[in-house]
Amino acid sequence: MATADEVGGGGGGGAGVGAGDQVRRAKTAALFLAAVALPCLVLYRAAVSPAGLFLRPAALPAPPRGDVDPVNSEEARLERVLRAAAMANNTVILTTLNSAWAEPGSVVDVFLESFRIGDDTRWLLDHLIMVSLDLTAHRRCLQIHRHCFALTTDDGFDFSGEKNFMTDGYLKMMWRRIDFLGHVLAKGYSFIFTDTDIVWFRNPLPHLHHDGDFQIACDHFTGDPDDLSNSPNGGFAYVRSTSATAAFYRYWYAARERHPGLHDQDVLNLIKRDAYVARLGVRIRFLSTDLFAGLCEHGRNLSTVCTMHANCCVGLRRKVDDLGLMLQDWRRFMATPGSDRHSVTWSVPRNCSMKKLGRSVGANALTATGKPQIR
Repeated sequence: MATADEVGGGGGGGAGVGAGDQVRRAKTAALFLAAVALPCLVLYRAAVSPAGLFLRPAALPAPPRGDVDPVNSEEARLERVLRAAAMANNTVILTTLNSAWAEPGSVVDVFLESFRIGDDTRWLLDHLIMVSLDLTAHRRCLQIHRHCFALTTDDGFDFSGEKNFMTDGYLKMMWRRIDFLGHVLAKGYSFIFTDTDIVWFRNPLPHLHHDGDFQIACDHFTGDPDDLSNSPNGGFAYVRSTSATAAFYRYWYAARERHPGLHDQDVLNLIKRDAYVARLGVRIRFLSTDLFAGLCEHGRNLSTVCTMHANCCVGLRRKVDDLGLMLQDWRRFMATPGSDRHSVTWSVPRNCSMKKLGRSVGANALTATGKPQIR
């Protein structure tokens, strides 16, 4: 039997062992906490440090503004007008309009009149959308036409006045147009785009190439619709909506950054042979100037012409005057007995004659290739 001393000693020894265990447990716990806390601290510092190993989560997008009405947003308005104007095959006719061309007696009145007096063209007005680039033009459109769309500009640029060729305002307007047309394609709508300074004398639809995804008029036509050496003019184009044509327009629009200071037509000339365009598989066709004519180049008589463009012309007043003469030529052609119509020829260019313009299209009006600007 153990003595009291032994018990006491044993008791004292037992108490000493228990205290030591507690100390060891405390040290172990401290080491464990340190082992856990240290990596957490490293992770925290990395997360908040600019040079940390982990990126912070992206900020949540701002909630939508309370004053945005989705029913009247630009996207919703565009979808409504496209749906209302589309033909059965989802094709629309588009033109752009600013206040300078929208004034009474100006370009837009001649443009609309040509549809009314042309051969099988009046019904096409039901499928024409006027894309207004400023408020004044939009108000005029609402007075004279059924399908109007007001296109806003992200940078607040004013497109209202006359935009002389190759000025900063002209370039911004042309590139805004390319961006918009690409968006229309992406929404699933094919289109005929026409400048407003083009008069329509015959329905062009039967004269388009059945196998062309991107078909464009020319300043000069070589005679071969597949020849990439043709000089395109963006004032008239038919584009079929496909994923390839939508990608082509995005590529075209992005190419403006690689070719600053050039307009859409010059940039198209520079990219039409690009490998990326070939890989897209977009079938490009160029339209004959006998059918899709302009003051730059046209057939001698009016027997086959579908549209006539007041290109190769600088100045709004000159355009309006020669466009009016084109309507007179057409009326004279239609009033002539059928057997004699072949003898009716154009009276234009008159005010738009390049000889009369002389130096006004000189050194300040050259393309990237050194040729005169003839839009």
